Amino acid sequence: MESDAGNKGKTSTAIGSQICQICGDTVGVTADGEPFTACDVCAFPVCRPCYEYERKEGDQCCPQCKTKYKRHRGSPAIHGDAEDDGATKDGVNNQEDQEKQKISDRMLSWNMNRERREDIGAPKYDREVSHTHIPLLTNGTDVSGELSVASPGRLSMGSPPHVGAGKPRIVDPSRESVSPGLGNVAWKERVDGWKMKQEKPVAPPMTSSHPPSERGAVDIDASTDILVDDSLLNDEARQPLSRKVSIPSSRINPYRMVIILRLGILCIFLHYRITNPVPNAYALWLISVICEIWFAISWILDQFPKWFPVNRETYLDRLSLRYDREGEPSQLAAVDIFVSTVDPLKEPPLVTANTVLSILAVDYPVDKVSCYLSDDGAAMLTFEALSETAEFARKWVPFCKKYNIEPRAPEWYFALKIDYLKDKVHPSFVKDRRAMKREYEEFKIRVNMLVAKAQKVPEEGWVMQDGTPWPGNNTRDHPGMIQVFLGQSGGLDSDGNELPRLVYVSREKRPGFQHHKKAGAMNALVRVSAVLTNGPFLLNLDCDHYINNSKALREAMCFLMDPNLGKYVCYVQFPQRFDGIDRSDRYANRNTVFFDINLRGLDGVQGPVYVGTGCVFNRTALYGYEPPHKPKSKKAAILSSCFGRSKDKGSRSSKKGSSKKKSNKPVDPTVPIFSLDDIEEGMEGTGFDDEKALLMSQVSLEKRFGQSSVFVASTLMENGGVPQSATPETLLKEAIHVISCGYEDKTEWGSEIGWIYGSVTEDILTGFKMHARGWRSIYCMPPRPAFKGSAPINLSDRLNQVLRWALGSVEILFSRHCPIWYGYGGRLKWLERFAYVNTTIYPVTSIPLLLYCTLPAVCLLTGKFIIPQISNLASIWFLSLFLSIFATGILEMRWSGVGIDEWWRNEQFWVIGGVSAHLFAVIQGLLKVLAGIDTNFTVTSKASDEDGDFAELYMFKWTTLLIPPTTLLIVNLVGVVAGISYAINSGYQAWGPLFGKLFFAFWVIVHLYPFLKGLMGRQNRTPTIVVVWSILLASIFSLLWVRIDPFTTSFSGPDVQECGINC
Repeated sequence: MESDAGNKGKTSTAIGSQICQICGDTVGVTADGEPFTACDVCAFPVCRPCYEYERKEGDQCCPQCKTKYKRHRGSPAIHGDAEDDGATKDGVNNQEDQEKQKISDRMLSWNMNRERREDIGAPKYDREVSHTHIPLLTNGTDVSGELSVASPGRLSMGSPPHVGAGKPRIVDPSRESVSPGLGNVAWKERVDGWKMKQEKPVAPPMTSSHPPSERGAVDIDASTDILVDDSLLNDEARQPLSRKVSIPSSRINPYRMVIILRLGILCIFLHYRITNPVPNAYALWLISVICEIWFAISWILDQFPKWFPVNRETYLDRLSLRYDREGEPSQLAAVDIFVSTVDPLKEPPLVTANTVLSILAVDYPVDKVSCYLSDDGAAMLTFEALSETAEFARKWVPFCKKYNIEPRAPEWYFALKIDYLKDKVHPSFVKDRRAMKREYEEFKIRVNMLVAKAQKVPEEGWVMQDGTPWPGNNTRDHPGMIQVFLGQSGGLDSDGNELPRLVYVSREKRPGFQHHKKAGAMNALVRVSAVLTNGPFLLNLDCDHYINNSKALREAMCFLMDPNLGKYVCYVQFPQRFDGIDRSDRYANRNTVFFDINLRGLDGVQGPVYVGTGCVFNRTALYGYEPPHKPKSKKAAILSSCFGRSKDKGSRSSKKGSSKKKSNKPVDPTVPIFSLDDIEEGMEGTGFDDEKALLMSQVSLEKRFGQSSVFVASTLMENGGVPQSATPETLLKEAIHVISCGYEDKTEWGSEIGWIYGSVTEDILTGFKMHARGWRSIYCMPPRPAFKGSAPINLSDRLNQVLRWALGSVEILFSRHCPIWYGYGGRLKWLERFAYVNTTIYPVTSIPLLLYCTLPAVCLLTGKFIIPQISNLASIWFLSLFLSIFATGILEMRWSGVGIDEWWRNEQFWVIGGVSAHLFAVIQGLLKVLAGIDTNFTVTSKASDEDGDFAELYMFKWTTLLIPPTTLLIVNLVGVVAGISYAINSGYQAWGPLFGKLFFAFWVIVHLYPFLKGLMGRQNRTPTIVVVWSILLASIFSLLWVRIDPFTTSFSGPDVQECGINC
């Protein structure tokens, strides 16, 4: 803690007065009767209470000379006293860190001397790194000539024969800022609070700044829990940036009790079903029992990962106080934001432009934000629309920041039906808003003109404004392209302020290469951003997901930059929220049950799964590093041993242990891909001047990350940044090289590094690999949704979207990364594994679900049933099972806040998707595995509802996915008609067995009702339910009319049994 200026001028007279210079009390004497001296170096007068408070709650240093306080006799021991005795050990550690730094510098400087490229010399990099350096060429000079520049303020690159560059030196600056000192008043308040705490009979709680292991915590992020009163921590900069809030016990405990009760009832129910077969319907009974057992297993896998749901709170004011103080350079970490798009006709450029504009206007230091747009379709329409977006951003961004508007996507801001004058006091706001709305409408017209122009492709291909042919005319065979639209020079807004970077990227594509769809495009962006800006954190968004909360990045930084929690976090996942969905949410597009219940439950285990968008990554985790090992607590918690991490080879994190076991240890796919210890081990015994060792380390890294010295060097820079002395030409040529189609050959990309290949749902696979290595993720749900997107409200489009998700899960199920057998040597918790197993096998549930939904119709048509005549005791168990199911749902809605309508829509679409999209996904997955027949990836349409009134909702689009649910509906309706007709004609005794069959059939029909509404389209006057009941009743009465036949005289012939055949 820093001392006041007045304290520095204190003389020996003040010291001799024995008055504490902190609180003003008497310094006092020791047990030996001598004056108490806190600091043996400068003898600065401090009383014992202030001395003990500083040792326990403060910096443990003398306010005047900054010497660390030693423990005096009679003072309680604190954490860190043992480290004083082991100062030599700390010196050794510091020496090891310096040697590690020298190793990296030596390796890179040695590589710079190699003549790896002919036409570009290796620049000399400084040790300082900067996030503000923008690679822009002077006067917009073309480098390759393949992609010309439309305006002098921009920079562009095609993909020439690769020209490399040298490597930057490695620096590892500390990311934490030093908290400022407190004045005498603040210090006295803290000491008074500490004295009051000491007078209480209970033991003083430890602050949250202590490591989790010292507090006996079970979870990794337990250090974010507030264990002391806020009044005792006046220094806001020292307090945690977030905290974990558990669900109140009055809500969660009944929920858990009902789950256990339901599990017991389910076991008794299955025991009864297995031990009581139906002789006259044995096949139906056997099928139903198998289906019910599978449903029980699926329920267990889905239910128990929700055992520890939590909420989280963030403190943005503390984040600003620690890392972004007003009047000082911001110490917030840089963030590279990825936006991916493929087909501008299915993903309208105006939608993508709104996403980009919301990113450029985000509430974050502009020099810390870089936006990369991946155009995997190499469309000139996307390129020109992005150019228009960059020009409009010069006006839109200052308007957003001046008036602090939300959201900062213009399409959705101007569409808000609220009082936009609320809380606005600036007199020019109305005038500026009208002018900006006019500017946006003109911008929309320009983009719409580009879209209309792109509908018909010229025979000679697209040509740019200067007459140069567009390099991406052949979408399957084109060079890599990079264009920097906004940056340092030429990247100023209308007020003269700097704008965030905006970079267009289209990776190279050539015939004969596997490009891996979206996962390959994301990995290309990882490498390009590492070369150009190298932000330590990455945010990926779909082109239709705009930033709805301008402080979303700060919300994520409250976890990723937390000194205690951040080093264990691989990503922060935000829930997906959607615009443009019909009020009833007919097809469960909001997916509220998954985002508000399942993911919150996983956040209490090891973190939510990665859902593909709205996720802020730690770049280190994407590179395959393992998180630091958490210090083991002396007493292992019971829940940690039961539901905690799997068996962990803790010794492999130790350098000595790893060197001893390196030859005998089997290869484990969940260990880190590499660490700096590997480089260090390669140097041992050879000396720093041994260039063979440097070559071996360099070759090893390039074998994993690819043949780019600049990119390999960036992977070693924990806090990101690019060297100040790196020339724009060098960085751009290296960026073009790392997006070449052959760059990933014989590397670890896609298998252990970056987004993982092997499934169309690369998000689940990528998150699973990180969790298997021991990382944890965080689920952040700010009051204002961080991101919003669009969802397909049309039935056919929705089913095709679900088909793609389910197909990805089936691909993972049949791959080596299946969570059923993968990663048992890592640190994946068991409940987290349950969740991943459930996300993998849920499409297989479609087979028993289809059979189970067919059984009611078969029972009604044949007169048989799957359950024998039950006793009173058995009926009680049946009733108890139904009641426990309802109770679980009600209590789940109670603690999560999900509405009953959303919960019921989710149940309905689970059946609709299960008997259609999930079934086809299983069939396609089996064809791909057994016969090698691959299916094409279909991009989900992001078209906006331009016709209004949810016209897309009522549009009928035929697809084969509609066949199974339609068949089930018809069969069950026919069964109901046949069963009722038979009961009417058979008499009173037939109605009893009929009720169970009718209940079974109506359960299927009610779940498929939204699907039936989708088939019938828009009904202007007659409700769908009236039409259904009309058809149902008409069919029943028609059959009865034919059966009764009242207008025909009944004729009965002779009784053969009485009269004989010759009567």
